[in-house]
Amino acid sequence: MKFTLSWLKEYLDTDEPLEKLAEKLTMIGLEVEHIEDKAKALAPFTIARVISAEQHPNADRLRVCMVDTGNGAAPVQVVCGAPNARAGLVSVFSPPGTFIPGKNITLGVGTIRGVESRGMLCSAAELQISEDHDGIMELPADAPLGAGYAQWAGLGDPVIEINLTPNRQDCTGVHGIARDLFAADMGKFKDPGIKPIKGEFLCPVKVTIEDTSLCPGFALRLVRGVKNGPSPEWLQKRLTSIGLRPINALVDITNFMTYDRARPLHVFDAAKVKGNLTVRHARDGETLLALDGRTYTLDRNVCVISDEHGVESLAGIMGGEASGCSEDTTDVLIESALWNEINIAQTGRKLGINSDARYRFERGVDPAFMLPGLEMATRLVMELCGGTPSENIVAGNAFGEDRVIDFPLAETKRLAGIDVPLPEAKRILSHLGFMVAGSGPVVKVAVPSWRSDVHGKADIVEEIVRIVGVDKVPMTPFERGDAPRKPILSSIQLRTRRAKRALATRGMVEAVTWSFISKPHAELFGGGKSELALANPIASDLSDMRPSLLPGLVAAAQANADRGFPDVALFEVGQIFKGDRPEDQLIAAAGVRHGFASSRGIGRHWSGSVTADALDAKADAFAVLAAAGAPMQALQIVSGGANWLHPGRSGAIQIGPQNVLGYFGELHPRTLEALKADGPLIAFEVILDRIPAAKQKPTRAKPVLELSAFQPVSRDFAFTVDRSVKAGDIVRAAQGVDKQLITAVTVFDVYEGKGVEDGKKSVAIAVTIQPREKTLTDQEIDAVAAKIVAEVSKKTGGALR
Repeated sequence: MKFTLSWLKEYLDTDEPLEKLAEKLTMIGLEVEHIEDKAKALAPFTIARVISAEQHPNADRLRVCMVDTGNGAAPVQVVCGAPNARAGLVSVFSPPGTFIPGKNITLGVGTIRGVESRGMLCSAAELQISEDHDGIMELPADAPLGAGYAQWAGLGDPVIEINLTPNRQDCTGVHGIARDLFAADMGKFKDPGIKPIKGEFLCPVKVTIEDTSLCPGFALRLVRGVKNGPSPEWLQKRLTSIGLRPINALVDITNFMTYDRARPLHVFDAAKVKGNLTVRHARDGETLLALDGRTYTLDRNVCVISDEHGVESLAGIMGGEASGCSEDTTDVLIESALWNEINIAQTGRKLGINSDARYRFERGVDPAFMLPGLEMATRLVMELCGGTPSENIVAGNAFGEDRVIDFPLAETKRLAGIDVPLPEAKRILSHLGFMVAGSGPVVKVAVPSWRSDVHGKADIVEEIVRIVGVDKVPMTPFERGDAPRKPILSSIQLRTRRAKRALATRGMVEAVTWSFISKPHAELFGGGKSELALANPIASDLSDMRPSLLPGLVAAAQANADRGFPDVALFEVGQIFKGDRPEDQLIAAAGVRHGFASSRGIGRHWSGSVTADALDAKADAFAVLAAAGAPMQALQIVSGGANWLHPGRSGAIQIGPQNVLGYFGELHPRTLEALKADGPLIAFEVILDRIPAAKQKPTRAKPVLELSAFQPVSRDFAFTVDRSVKAGDIVRAAQGVDKQLITAVTVFDVYEGKGVEDGKKSVAIAVTIQPREKTLTDQEIDAVAAKIVAEVSKKTGGALR
């Protein structure tokens, strides 16, 4: 919501400095986001007239303009590409050396397609006073040439922008903001009354509301004999100061009412309306060419205003082009209505329309101001355009429901810790528009019609506290009691944090990618189900919920490679979607490594460079699982993984065949081709939700650290086994001989070749034997070694080499 200081002072008699007003606005809940003084920034921009606009000799879309900058100066040649550049146009001129805020450049003398240009004719977007960049600004013909544009447009008045919470619909107008500042002792509130205007004839147009749930009330008035044209200077300056473009008096009046009193209105050209008006549901397939120049296709959930021609307006959002007012308009129908907030919001989102009217109606407007707003708009039309008004036509209910709340005075102390005396509470509430009756301990509070967000006692406490000042709320510690603190984070939240920390420790960089991917990519990773397709995707290649984190990570790695950074190690911890049920939405941790992004060092180095391989991905996956609390001794590695991995360079991590925790390895060339990525790429993905929960109570207490006083013994064994035998099976067989004595078994060599039979391989393991009670004799060590050889031979069919 934007407004100027002078506009605010129309309703607030105050001498407080701007800085103090801004501070108070923020303190009472109307957060000031920005204060802009455009006069200083736009000082070099002046008003000028285009004398001539000739076709550029070397460009079809450019014109060579001679510009009169005023003050008796010689005409200036400007090359302009705006479609509306023409002779006689009055616009805004910037000479060389001017900083253009909308383009973030400083203008210089330039040559464009062989023609010199000594300045620039500006659009509103280039001056950052609106988003209109379709052409250069068009000012009234009588605007003073040579004068500063900011001074003429009234931009010297500071513009204040506040960020409103959705419940404060009353402060979408300057009038409501002034009322809040009055309650906060920032000045005296000026509330000019609105006198009804007596109609001189009956309105010939009737109104029918087919569904009062969509339109509780509708008021209409005909004004004959108006003369439409440019609005007066004061009104134009009000609108341009907040970034609105003046159009004509009738339209400008409705825009003014929207920002001044938070009362959106609509004016129809009566000559273009055929028959009576009906407020109804649109019919499926009906269309409307709206005032923004776009044609919208409607359905029965959209509320419209129609006549015998068909749809004339999107109710509460935007009018139609066919019945819009122009300079030829002589009779107007002024509409002031109440609309269903939910329906307005749904229609606006469905059609993609963000209008000032929608912004206010979807928050709710003051129902009691429907008729006064119509009277105020009628008076402005008569003052600026003349005309003779009819009597009002009212359909439905012109007033909202009355709300009276029984309010215990002690409630403020109970909820906020502030003791506010009854006189002070009455003063605050009455200044805000509430009516208070009674002397306590419980008073009756009547809620004003413009505060539809106030429903109970807590809402009234909030009103009192924000005006008294939230800084007055005492700091009160919570009672914690003697019980120990309960954990705040859930198990999956802890796993997520620990997984991120573990992967960052391994030199990987966190990435955050889209939760949506294309359907072919989703199908590649086991997704693409119909229930996971988006109903309204933001792009064609973001159509499905992701079944895996890897497509996004691969795309990110390829984007880095395309920009000259091929050695990347990226990870992400986030949601994946296997179905549309809650239990099908899982938290996964995934990572990719490309090029020389090994866990042993990233990039090329004189001391040696290592290309990332499947073992790096395995180590990454195990680091995540260990950090997340997985039972590491129970994990099994099975060769081969998902179909998107290379079958000979990948593996699956599982706790039995029924609980696969994840996969690791090199991406399949077919996968890389589908993802349009350069290989080789190493990847892993583990599902944190599938890690078994830790036991709440251990079966027996174990010491934190158990040290033996005796020297450990290491023995090496080399077994010749079939090539199909897994090294992990040999390790587990050796560990199972004596779990008390054997503390570690590691594989240190795998060999195939000369000296080993075809179809066989040699696997060498190192076994650490740790005595607990005494130093072992040679005979005892040899006995353990014999058991190891026997057990490995029994479990794997291997022979000691």
